[in-house]
Amino acid sequence: MKRIALILGLIGLAGCGADGAPFTPNASVGVGIGSGGVSTSTTVGASNGTVSVGVGF
Repeated sequence: MKRIALILGLIGLAGCGADGAPFTPNASVGVGIGSGGVSTSTTVGASNGTVSVGVGF
C-alpha cells in the first residue's frame, strides 16, 4: 500500500507543471477471466504528450 501511495505522490508532483508542460495522470483497471481463474491488473501513469511514464501491477 505504501508503494502505491509513493507512486501516486510522484505522479502528482510531476503533474504540477513546474518544469515545463504539465503531466496528465492516467489509470486503468482490468479484470480477466480465463482457464486459470479470474485475474486483475492495474496501471497508473502520467503523460505530457511527448513523454509517458507508467507502472503496472
